[in-house]
Amino acid sequence: MSADFSSIKVALVGPKAPPAGGMANQTAQLKQLLESSGAQVYFIAVNPDYKPAFIGKIPGIRALFRLPQYCLSLFQGYRKVDVVHLMANSGWSWHLFAAPAIWIAKLRSKPILVNYRGGHAFDFFSKSWSLVSASIKQSAGVIVPSVYLQQVFSQFKQASTIVANTLDPQLFKPTTKQVNSAQLHIIVTRNLEAIYDVATAIRAFALISQSHPTAKLTLAGEGPELAQLQQLVTELQLNAAVNFVGRLNRKDMAALYQSADIMLNTSLVDNNPNSLIEAMASGVAIISSNVGGIPFLVKHEYDALLTAPKQPELIYQQLKRLLNNPALKQQLITNGLTSSQRFHWSNVSKILLEQYQRAITDKGIN
Repeated sequence: MSADFSSIKVALVGPKAPPAGGMANQTAQLKQLLESSGAQVYFIAVNPDYKPAFIGKIPGIRALFRLPQYCLSLFQGYRKVDVVHLMANSGWSWHLFAAPAIWIAKLRSKPILVNYRGGHAFDFFSKSWSLVSASIKQSAGVIVPSVYLQQVFSQFKQASTIVANTLDPQLFKPTTKQVNSAQLHIIVTRNLEAIYDVATAIRAFALISQSHPTAKLTLAGEGPELAQLQQLVTELQLNAAVNFVGRLNRKDMAALYQSADIMLNTSLVDNNPNSLIEAMASGVAIISSNVGGIPFLVKHEYDALLTAPKQPELIYQQLKRLLNNPALKQQLITNGLTSSQRFHWSNVSKILLEQYQRAITDKGIN
């Protein structure tokens, strides 16, 4: 049973899709779960639609053009709430969206929790900590989704509390249907961006397909690397085996996990990817790069197999291990299902409610 948020009015500040991504998906899911637990949620998008629409086609000025509208939405929206929950990221996203949200909350005398989720956090803080910390000191506290980010903040002498990403176990769960065991199905569920290095996954698949010619690879995501990755697939003569399905809604993504044998995650920079959490909850074996926060999320040879990044040969070797050792694959799946339970809303909600109540009671300032 989840915690009872019925007495709390929350301003949830974060991105909306498009573009789709981990933070936008988590923001949408958090809104839904808070409302299902009784909270009154006032969502304020950091990326509202451009007015007029043609401004969105002009690089450089479009972010600054959006800023006044965004700040006005913050000032007006905060009037109704008890606490502000800010989804924050690194880089210009912090300066343009997170910092204004914090300072307007101070102006409105509203406690704000900074839910920091940037995978580039250490590099960003190393360059900009004086500016970042000036804003954070005006907040009621920092919450992070992972031990990895908690350790990054501790290096800059900033306390933080772990509130894990949320998972819907009614949607992301193992299939009860019979899956075609004769055909190996490998999936990648990351956007087609350079930091996710999907090319390494494709190259590893090319190696395993030599011994498993009926295997198929499904790539669920969109992004600027699409044409380049399609060209790679053609060069490797894999067009018949590789399917680019684009961005999927949550229901279709859950169905994709349920159809899969193995998930590959080859990211170069990462924090606490929802894709790995969803794969574990869906009973899918995981092979992943060991970058960023991933070793804090999953443990090598317990609920995933981890390798160094940008090494398709190493991914291939781990694929062979799983295919030659069904007991190991089942062990990863079983342990993954157990690991995923810590992301259930029934567990996460209790910690989050404590953070809201503390911020409201203290009108907390760091």
